[in-house]
Amino acid sequence: MSVKEQPKRLGRGLAALLGDAAVPASVNAPGVQALPVDLLEPSPYQPRQDMDETALQELADSIKQRGILQPLLVRPKPGHEGQYQIIAGERRWRAAQKVSLHEVPVLVRELSDADAMAAGLVENLQREDLNPVEEAEGYQRLITEFRLSQEALGDAVGKSRGHINNTLRVLKLPLPVLGMVRDGSLSMGHARALLNHPDPLKGAKVVLDKELSVRQAEEFVNNLGRSIKGRALIKPQLERRPDGEVEALAENLSERLGVKVKIGFNGRSGTITLHYANLDQMDSLLALLNG
Repeated sequence: MSVKEQPKRLGRGLAALLGDAAVPASVNAPGVQALPVDLLEPSPYQPRQDMDETALQELADSIKQRGILQPLLVRPKPGHEGQYQIIAGERRWRAAQKVSLHEVPVLVRELSDADAMAAGLVENLQREDLNPVEEAEGYQRLITEFRLSQEALGDAVGKSRGHINNTLRVLKLPLPVLGMVRDGSLSMGHARALLNHPDPLKGAKVVLDKELSVRQAEEFVNNLGRSIKGRALIKPQLERRPDGEVEALAENLSERLGVKVKIGFNGRSGTITLHYANLDQMDSLLALLNG
């Protein structure tokens, strides 16, 4: 099959994609063999660009104690006999080198470029290892390089066509905003909201500065240009748990006013809420406030 043909065995998950023998749970499963780490290299179709060094070291410590429990999935490197590309398990391969392992357990499968890319994307999606930008870039590459329709791509990775389309739309954001999504400063929900902003970068800075939730970000974008007496319509979300000093102040006011007092504080400003039980208590409270 040429790399431009649509793969015929794309399905939901690696087992559906490559068959039940694709990802054996045990290193003792049939077909698993040991290969030197220097004969392996990452796949050029690896969708994940960043690896958390702390998590990688934790995996290395685990491998040092218990060894590698699940084999890597590899394919022969095209045009290079005796060398292999890692389809699934690159983190295990890198962690193994940290603890000076010379060999790792692998399952070798003959895979086309299209199947290799789809398998790498599916494996990372199943492990939730991809950030939204990496996921979108992986989808875009499958569509562009292998001429997959969104429907065929959805079948390949086990996602709805709507999810594929919404994820791909994020790539329309400016690169600085994509960087904020990539590093986790902004969520996928924030990114979708900012797609409707005339200046997404400026909008992203407002979202971060005011610490807006996704719903607040949507309201902020939907209400651009609108204000109430010159004040911003969207306000920073107040802290749900006031610190000890704020809590003590609320109790002190409650004793002095004779009603329940709640104080919200976001580090710069906040609100004071007075709760009365009946109209008589409200009249007494108003009398106190009016002197």
